[in-house]
Amino acid sequence: MFDAFTRVVSQADARGAYLDAAQIDALAAMVSEGTKRLDAVNRITGSASAIVSSAARTLFAEQPQLIAPGGNAYTNRRMAACLRDMEIVLRYVTYAIFAGDASVLDDRCLNGLRETYVALGVPGASVAAGVAKMKEAALAIANDRAGITPGDCSALMSEIAGYFDRAAAAVA
Repeated sequence: MFDAFTRVVSQADARGAYLDAAQIDALAAMVSEGTKRLDAVNRITGSASAIVSSAARTLFAEQPQLIAPGGNAYTNRRMAACLRDMEIVLRYVTYAIFAGDASVLDDRCLNGLRETYVALGVPGASVAAGVAKMKEAALAIANDRAGITPGDCSALMSEIAGYFDRAAAAVA
Protein backbone atom coordinates (compact mmCIF):
# COMPACT_ATOMS: atom_id res chain seq x y z
CA MET A 1 0.00 0.00 0.00
CA PHE A 2 1.36 3.38 -1.00
CA ASP A 3 0.09 6.82 -0.29
CA ALA A 4 0.28 9.29 -3.17
CA PHE A 5 3.68 10.59 -2.06
CA THR A 6 5.30 7.19 -1.68
CA ARG A 7 3.92 6.04 -5.02
CA VAL A 8 5.33 9.04 -6.90
CA VAL A 9 8.72 8.81 -5.21
CA SER A 10 9.03 5.04 -5.73
CA GLN A 11 8.14 5.40 -9.42
CA ALA A 12 10.76 8.11 -9.89
CA ASP A 13 13.30 6.06 -7.96
CA ALA A 14 12.61 3.01 -10.14
CA ARG A 15 13.36 5.16 -13.20
CA GLY A 16 16.41 6.69 -11.52
CA ALA A 17 14.93 10.12 -12.12
CA TYR A 18 14.17 13.24 -10.15
CA LEU A 19 10.59 14.25 -9.58
CA ASP A 20 9.45 16.42 -12.47
CA ALA A 21 7.58 19.70 -12.12
CA ALA A 22 4.19 18.13 -12.88
CA GLN A 23 4.64 15.51 -10.15
CA ILE A 24 5.73 18.12 -7.62
CA ASP A 25 2.79 20.35 -8.56
CA ALA A 26 0.34 17.46 -8.20
CA LEU A 27 1.69 16.61 -4.74
CA ALA A 28 1.65 20.28 -3.72
CA ALA A 29 -2.00 20.50 -4.81
CA MET A 30 -2.80 17.44 -2.73
CA VAL A 31 -1.20 19.05 0.32
CA SER A 32 -3.06 22.32 -0.21
CA GLU A 33 -6.33 20.39 -0.52
CA GLY A 34 -5.53 18.20 2.51
CA THR A 35 -8.01 19.89 4.84
CA LYS A 36 -10.84 19.22 2.40
CA ARG A 37 -9.73 15.58 2.14
CA LEU A 38 -9.74 15.26 5.95
CA ASP A 39 -13.14 16.97 6.15
CA ALA A 40 -14.55 14.43 3.68
CA VAL A 41 -13.02 11.46 5.50
CA ASN A 42 -14.29 12.73 8.87
CA ARG A 43 -17.79 13.28 7.54
CA ILE A 44 -18.00 9.87 5.89
CA THR A 45 -16.49 8.11 8.91
CA GLY A 46 -18.77 9.95 11.32
CA SER A 47 -21.81 8.96 9.27
CA ALA A 48 -20.73 5.41 8.37
CA SER A 49 -23.64 3.71 10.15
CA ALA A 50 -26.15 6.04 8.53
CA ILE A 51 -24.56 5.56 5.09
CA VAL A 52 -24.63 1.75 5.37
CA SER A 53 -28.13 1.53 6.83
CA SER A 54 -29.56 3.98 4.29
CA ALA A 55 -27.92 2.12 1.41
CA ALA A 56 -29.15 -1.25 2.71
CA ARG A 57 -32.68 0.01 3.30
CA THR A 58 -32.86 1.43 -0.23
CA LEU A 59 -31.30 -1.68 -1.77
CA PHE A 60 -33.72 -4.03 -0.01
CA ALA A 61 -36.69 -1.84 -0.97
CA GLU A 62 -35.61 -2.05 -4.63
CA GLN A 63 -34.65 -5.75 -4.45
CA PRO A 64 -37.02 -7.30 -1.89
CA GLN A 65 -36.11 -10.81 -3.07
CA LEU A 66 -32.83 -10.41 -1.14
CA ILE A 67 -34.64 -10.36 2.21
CA ALA A 68 -37.42 -12.78 1.28
CA PRO A 69 -37.17 -16.43 2.41
CA GLY A 70 -34.35 -18.00 0.41
CA GLY A 71 -32.79 -14.62 -0.38
CA ASN A 72 -29.13 -13.87 0.21
CA ALA A 73 -29.89 -11.48 3.09
CA TYR A 74 -32.66 -13.60 4.61
CA THR A 75 -32.14 -14.45 8.28
CA ASN A 76 -30.48 -12.22 10.82
CA ARG A 77 -27.10 -13.88 10.34
CA ARG A 78 -27.02 -13.25 6.59
CA MET A 79 -28.33 -9.71 6.99
CA ALA A 80 -25.60 -8.99 9.54
CA ALA A 81 -22.96 -10.39 7.16
CA CYS A 82 -24.28 -8.19 4.35
CA LEU A 83 -24.19 -5.05 6.51
CA ARG A 84 -20.72 -5.99 7.79
CA ASP A 85 -19.41 -6.35 4.23
CA MET A 86 -20.90 -3.01 3.22
CA GLU A 87 -19.24 -1.38 6.23
CA ILE A 88 -15.88 -2.96 5.37
CA VAL A 89 -16.03 -1.66 1.80
CA LEU A 90 -16.93 1.81 3.09
CA ARG A 91 -14.06 1.73 5.59
CA TYR A 92 -11.52 0.85 2.91
CA VAL A 93 -12.91 3.56 0.64
CA THR A 94 -12.22 6.06 3.42
CA TYR A 95 -8.66 4.74 3.72
CA ALA A 96 -8.21 5.29 -0.03
CA ILE A 97 -9.61 8.82 0.25
CA PHE A 98 -7.25 9.61 3.11
CA ALA A 99 -4.20 8.21 1.29
CA GLY A 100 -5.21 9.63 -2.09
CA ASP A 101 -4.52 6.19 -3.56
CA ALA A 102 -6.67 3.14 -4.31
CA SER A 103 -4.02 0.51 -3.61
CA VAL A 104 -5.17 -0.09 -0.02
CA LEU A 105 -8.72 -0.60 -1.29
CA ASP A 106 -7.54 -3.00 -3.98
CA ASP A 107 -4.99 -4.93 -1.91
CA ARG A 108 -6.86 -5.29 1.36
CA CYS A 109 -10.49 -5.35 0.30
CA LEU A 110 -11.28 -5.94 -3.36
CA ASN A 111 -8.72 -8.51 -4.52
CA GLY A 112 -10.51 -11.83 -4.53
CA LEU A 113 -13.81 -10.43 -3.29
CA ARG A 114 -15.75 -11.28 -6.46
CA GLU A 115 -14.47 -14.87 -6.36
CA THR A 116 -15.49 -15.15 -2.71
CA TYR A 117 -18.98 -13.88 -3.46
CA VAL A 118 -19.33 -16.23 -6.44
CA ALA A 119 -18.27 -19.17 -4.26
CA LEU A 120 -20.84 -18.17 -1.62
CA GLY A 121 -23.60 -17.60 -4.18
CA VAL A 122 -23.86 -13.89 -3.40
CA PRO A 123 -25.28 -11.92 -6.35
CA GLY A 124 -22.51 -9.54 -7.43
CA ALA A 125 -24.92 -7.18 -9.17
CA SER A 126 -26.79 -6.67 -5.89
CA VAL A 127 -23.55 -6.01 -4.02
CA ALA A 128 -22.54 -3.50 -6.71
CA ALA A 129 -25.95 -1.82 -6.38
CA GLY A 130 -25.42 -1.57 -2.62
CA VAL A 131 -22.01 0.03 -3.16
CA ALA A 132 -23.63 2.51 -5.58
CA LYS A 133 -26.18 3.40 -2.89
CA MET A 134 -23.37 3.97 -0.39
CA LYS A 135 -21.65 6.18 -2.97
CA GLU A 136 -24.75 8.36 -3.31
CA ALA A 137 -25.14 8.73 0.45
CA ALA A 138 -21.42 9.33 1.09
CA LEU A 139 -21.13 11.96 -1.64
CA ALA A 140 -24.19 13.79 -0.33
CA ILE A 141 -22.63 13.91 3.14
CA ALA A 142 -19.08 14.73 2.01
CA ASN A 143 -20.25 17.42 -0.42
CA ASP A 144 -22.51 19.20 2.08
CA ARG A 145 -21.12 22.75 2.11
CA ALA A 146 -22.05 23.49 5.73
CA GLY A 147 -19.12 23.71 8.13
CA ILE A 148 -16.32 22.58 5.84
CA THR A 149 -13.24 24.19 4.36
CA PRO A 150 -14.38 26.58 1.61
CA GLY A 151 -13.34 26.01 -1.97
CA ASP A 152 -13.97 23.86 -4.98
CA CYS A 153 -14.31 20.20 -4.01
CA SER A 154 -15.29 18.84 -7.42
CA ALA A 155 -11.99 17.04 -8.04
CA LEU A 156 -12.10 15.42 -4.59
CA MET A 157 -15.74 14.39 -5.03
CA SER A 158 -14.84 12.87 -8.40
CA GLU A 159 -11.97 10.98 -6.76
CA ILE A 160 -14.28 9.70 -4.01
CA ALA A 161 -16.85 8.61 -6.59
CA GLY A 162 -14.09 6.77 -8.43
CA TYR A 163 -13.21 4.70 -5.35
CA PHE A 164 -16.84 3.61 -4.98
CA ASP A 165 -17.06 2.87 -8.72
CA ARG A 166 -13.90 0.77 -8.44
CA ALA A 167 -15.44 -1.22 -5.58
CA ALA A 168 -18.71 -1.73 -7.44
CA ALA A 169 -16.91 -2.89 -10.58
CA ALA A 170 -14.80 -5.33 -8.55
CA VAL A 171 -17.83 -7.23 -7.30
CA ALA A 172 -20.21 -6.96 -10.27
